[in-house]
Amino acid sequence: MTGEKGKSVTLDVQALLSRDEDYLPRMVQAIVEATLEAEMTAVLNAEKSERTEGRRGYRAGYYTRSLVTRVGTLELRVPQDRHGLFSTQLFERYQRSEKALVGALAQMYVQGVSTRKVKAITEELCGHSFSASAISAINKRMDAELEAFARRPLTEAYPYLILDARYEKVREIGIQSRAVLVAIGIDGEGRRNVLGVELANRESRSSWRDFLLGLKARGLSGVEFVVSDDHEGLKRAVTETLTDAAWQRCYVHFLRNALDHVPRKHDDDCLQELRWFYDRRDLAEVRQDLARWLNKWQDKYPKLTQWVEDNVEETLTFYRLPRQHHKHLKSTNMLERFNQEIKRRTTVVRIFPDDAACLRLVRALAVEIHENWLEGTRYLNMSHLAEHKKEQMRQLDRAEAA
Repeated sequence: MTGEKGKSVTLDVQALLSRDEDYLPRMVQAIVEATLEAEMTAVLNAEKSERTEGRRGYRAGYYTRSLVTRVGTLELRVPQDRHGLFSTQLFERYQRSEKALVGALAQMYVQGVSTRKVKAITEELCGHSFSASAISAINKRMDAELEAFARRPLTEAYPYLILDARYEKVREIGIQSRAVLVAIGIDGEGRRNVLGVELANRESRSSWRDFLLGLKARGLSGVEFVVSDDHEGLKRAVTETLTDAAWQRCYVHFLRNALDHVPRKHDDDCLQELRWFYDRRDLAEVRQDLARWLNKWQDKYPKLTQWVEDNVEETLTFYRLPRQHHKHLKSTNMLERFNQEIKRRTTVVRIFPDDAACLRLVRALAVEIHENWLEGTRYLNMSHLAEHKKEQMRQLDRAEAA
């Protein structure tokens, strides 16, 4: 049984290496340096400044060493001791099987695998293993960094907020599903930001409310427009916590829901014509098309047309935004792509050993995506929103003058 588990770990590493090359150099550097510190502690039999009778020597600062890897050149601080007892095998092994070690480190500390699996991987790839306590210490350092990201103050205004959730499996008294709640904000410069990632037992009004109140406690402000699916608990939480924001129901989810109200083998253009509503220039044009659509299809699909008439308004809120922003904010597609990237990597793990391991991976990937967004091109030109507001004020002034 043990042999089978070891083999599955190796396959997971190979799968990870074949799929992913995009690790944060800073994250890898922190992991390698933490590993060196753990090795030094084992050699000296003592932590920094620890008073113990079993101490075998004393630290004597650090020297700098460059390490060229697939994620870039890492400038590492390597610990040294007074009597030269410490000699790591890490660099030699790393240079010979650098791809494998990066993949192993990523799986060990980003994917939060159990310490037993970590030991098996390091023995196979590095020729030696690290103790469970050393591995736990490394994970704790990483958790502290991720927690700092998750609790950082939100000092800017975020006019646009996109909310969604996905589910991951966790081994807690059997295998349980956990909701991963995610919030993406678009700031005043038009850049996307990962504002929050939290686990909940399930999607509910209370879990979403607590999540949004947590964001507000960190400083979330200036939210004018929220996009999500039509989960009832989420809708209620948005209404209760973001009272000044307009809410947009994702039109893609809406069109999927519409399939429930037509025969499975329908062969006409009914739903395609419904899809066209969301490409119109303005709301007046949509209302004209909607009236024609209802009149055309109400006899053939009375259930569908009644459902659309009752719910379609929730999907048209985006028409109050600048036309240049419609494409990006009429759905949660941007966050769906974020979730697909999370899924692509969590599939390697399949079932997390606990909540902490799940949250560690998802937040680590969120940090990576967040930093890529900040360093990349702007997602939206927010000058369009500013000009749109000015035009609305001018129209209001003209109406009052008349």
